[in-house]
Amino acid sequence: MSTGQLPRWVDLGLIPLINLVAAFFVSGLVVILIGESPVEAVQVLIWGSLGFGEGIGFTLFYATNFIFTGLAVAVAFHAGLFNIGGEGQAYIGGLGVAAACLLLDHIVPWWVTMPFAVAGAALMGAAWAFIPGYLQATRGSHVVITTIMFNFIAASLMVYLLVNVIGEAGSMQPETRTFVEGGRLPFLTDIIPGVDFGTAPVNFSLILALLACIGVWLLIWRTRLGYEIRSYGANPDAAVYAGINPVRTIVITMMISGGLAGMMAINEVMGSQHRLLIEFVTGYGFVGIAVALMGRAHPVGIVLAAILFGMLYQGGAELSFEIPAITRDMIVVIQGLVILFAGALEYMFRPTLVRLFASRRAPAAAAG
Repeated sequence: MSTGQLPRWVDLGLIPLINLVAAFFVSGLVVILIGESPVEAVQVLIWGSLGFGEGIGFTLFYATNFIFTGLAVAVAFHAGLFNIGGEGQAYIGGLGVAAACLLLDHIVPWWVTMPFAVAGAALMGAAWAFIPGYLQATRGSHVVITTIMFNFIAASLMVYLLVNVIGEAGSMQPETRTFVEGGRLPFLTDIIPGVDFGTAPVNFSLILALLACIGVWLLIWRTRLGYEIRSYGANPDAAVYAGINPVRTIVITMMISGGLAGMMAINEVMGSQHRLLIEFVTGYGFVGIAVALMGRAHPVGIVLAAILFGMLYQGGAELSFEIPAITRDMIVVIQGLVILFAGALEYMFRPTLVRLFASRRAPAAAAG
């Protein structure tokens, strides 16, 4: 049984499914109000995201970003921390990716540049998350506030650097020069025989994201540090009494979280855009919060939730094209409803399920 007197399969599977159904039910009512068929809308959304190769490719491309940011939020969750600075950490991670690509793309092939880009993204993201983590651990400054502020600082810093320091000379756009082949990750269409994702930019970073899922699972559930993180998140006072250093735990957890968020930049900067530019994050950090909540902070759940949001992004684009009455703004509303039910209203149905299972257990206990 899990916390809240519910079986584990209910807590990890049934509740997220009910929240998702509720979100789509309310979304269907919104579609009906504008005079369209929700059944047709769902069909178009699924076809647009999974019905052909290019749609699947874009779905996986978006899902890659959500996996990284979802893992970042999940690691912090396990320590009882709420890192909502994924946007800023991904921004700064982009600087690490761009530095590796700009320095090495003319010299070595992509598979040599990639480890340096991964290290640069992780280290820069971790460094950006270190300060909020240290402030909370030593000064009591809540990471929710500090990470929000650091998102704005990162955005402003990126504008300054792209305009005045690393921007391409003579360009009117705030961006670096385009990387040559040594700074570009290959698309999956080019490296997996028989797979055709069309023009979708899904690339090798999807494999890196799946490897990151395995790494997070090993860290959280198979290492001493992971045990300390989970123990501190479950009961900070008991963890301190048991000898766990709270400052060390908070700072290390935030750095790991920031490093994962920073690695999101690999998919966009080295895998798709092939240059560093303004606003390449575009909300992925915030959606990662809903992905982590819906995935119950477990790598497997995060992958599934990331694919769902990838479907919403890609299928939503097709939906607004096939059914003009359902505009892009309406798609944002549907995405917002999923985030609302997966996040803010996550436990709306939980008390009812607790009472239901308690009533089922009572006769069994009496008979026993």
